[in-house]
Amino acid sequence: MGQDIALTSLPSVGVPRGVFDTNIVVSALVFGRRLEWLRVLWARGAAVPVVCRETVTELLKVLSYPKFRLDQIEREALLADYLPYAEAVRLPASRPAMPVVCRDRNDVVFIELALAAAADFLVSGDRDLIALLGSLPVLIFAVSDLRDTLRRA
Repeated sequence: MGQDIALTSLPSVGVPRGVFDTNIVVSALVFGRRLEWLRVLWARGAAVPVVCRETVTELLKVLSYPKFRLDQIEREALLADYLPYAEAVRLPASRPAMPVVCRDRNDVVFIELALAAAADFLVSGDRDLIALLGSLPVLIFAVSDLRDTLRRA
C-alpha cells in the first residue's frame, strides 16, 4: 500500500501527530517485538500519539481482557509506556456528520479523533479503516506503511 504522496503530507516542521487504533497500541505494548519501534518512536518524541477519553477507555478495557493475563500493575506499566507520550484531545459534544461511511461503527471514534485533532495520520490494521484511504482529509496507514514513510521522510 505505498503512499509516496504521504511524504509531502507529513509535517515538514514539527513532530507528526497520529491516531493509533487500539489493536496497534495493544500489539506494540503487549506483544512488542514486531512493533517495538512504535514504543521507541513515542518515547523519543518522533511522533505523538493522539488520544481521547473514548480511545483510552477502550484501551483500558482491552488490556483487561482475560486472554492477556495482565494484572493491574502490569496494565499500569504498559499504560506508562504510552499515555505520558500522548496528546489528549476532547471530542466535541456534538459531533459533525461523518464525511464517509465506515463499515465498522467501532472504528468511527478513530476517524472522529483524527479529524477533531487535525492529526497528520491515522494508523490501523483494520481493513474497514484502511479501505477509507484517500476519502478522508487525514492519511491512513497500515503500520508497515507508516514505518516505511517515516524512514523516507
